[in-house]
Amino acid sequence: MLSTIISSLLLGIGLLFFVAGSVGMLRFPDSFSRLHAVTKADSLGLGAVIAGLMFYSSWWQNLLMLAIWLLVLASGAVSCQLLARFCKAKQDQA
Repeated sequence: MLSTIISSLLLGIGLLFFVAGSVGMLRFPDSFSRLHAVTKADSLGLGAVIAGLMFYSSWWQNLLMLAIWLLVLASGAVSCQLLARFCKAKQDQA
């Protein structure tokens, strides 16, 4: 019973982070703020969702989900950095 409650809370927290990141992407004024909102909120949201799903999986599936989360963290940081550099170069040209 306790694991179901904790899992549900973690899944709900992950959903809130995804929604907050999406709202931030739509509402923030410039590209850099939007990138920050999306990458940070989605990374934390995915981490919370994976933590919530770990209560229902075997150790092998938990290990795979953790590896996927780490890959998403790394790729999100790299892609955000590249997009920010591109946006900065476009601003400098204008």
